[in-house]
Amino acid sequence: MFKIHTSDPDKIIFEPKKALTVLKKLLTIRKFEEKSVEMYKQGLMGGSLHGYIGQEAVAVGVCEHLKNDDYMGVTYRSRGQAIAKGASIEKLFAEMMGRADGYCKGKGGPMHIADMSIGLIGANGIVGAGIPIATGAAFTAKRRKKGQVAVTFFGDGATNQGVFHETLNMASIWELPIIYVCENNLYSEMSPIKNMVKNNDLAERALAYHIHSVVVDGNDVEAVSQVTQEAVERARKGLGPTFIEAKTYRQQGHMFGDSETYRSKEEVNEWKKRDPILLFTKKLTDLGVMSYQQIESLSHEIDQRIEEAYQNALNSPVADYEEIFTDVY
Repeated sequence: MFKIHTSDPDKIIFEPKKALTVLKKLLTIRKFEEKSVEMYKQGLMGGSLHGYIGQEAVAVGVCEHLKNDDYMGVTYRSRGQAIAKGASIEKLFAEMMGRADGYCKGKGGPMHIADMSIGLIGANGIVGAGIPIATGAAFTAKRRKKGQVAVTFFGDGATNQGVFHETLNMASIWELPIIYVCENNLYSEMSPIKNMVKNNDLAERALAYHIHSVVVDGNDVEAVSQVTQEAVERARKGLGPTFIEAKTYRQQGHMFGDSETYRSKEEVNEWKKRDPILLFTKKLTDLGVMSYQQIESLSHEIDQRIEEAYQNALNSPVADYEEIFTDVY
């Protein structure tokens, strides 16, 4: 079994300015997701809504070490990852509501976001499908020799896909500059991963391909940041791929509105005590980095920002039916 990386409880690794940036991103993702639930309930978006609440520390901790031209592949639970990389919340809201000002002109919805200006090569609704795409981007990065890296996020269930194993084998052989981030939230849709995999740590699967592998507390944003920093440095130096298994938990169902009968309320409540934002804000206040008043002020500021972005998207024109085949190939 792997040792789970955690941060020092008596020390903040971020400088005060960086700690503020990290907290702002965590809160922005959380509040964006909460607003998305409101939108969904109001019937303002089609399709399914797969929430990211509870997993914010993984996206923020990873993306703190990525540059704009670094490639990133994401899943259908991707909005938190996109925001952490620098995506526009206005465009995200607009895309989710099928508006022309959205990232894909309203034709992609919440599960298919792309923004090449920040290296976001696309979200994918197919489990595990982003893994080979990001690996292809890593191959490109190696050939270009400009120090770029690629990152791909996926869930625990994706490690049961054949393409996962094929791709990791290829990345290992070619020593590609890629970081595989497995957000192990314990459930592959509605199925407990413990009933589907014998491994206690999914990182063992990557280790089998001689890929540098680590396990981290996915609710500890500092710990995620620390292991990602090492992984990105290894990739930029040409030392090959890294597999990061972030053990975390989604506080909502697989998608909004599912029955959640597959897990107990006691389990959910226990994990909520380890909410990543709760843990980080408590540490900031306990160590005197920020006061409760400063955090409340920041939270209110982000509330306003989210509402403005939502209203802007709401006022955006609905995607034109005649544009349905434009940009499709």
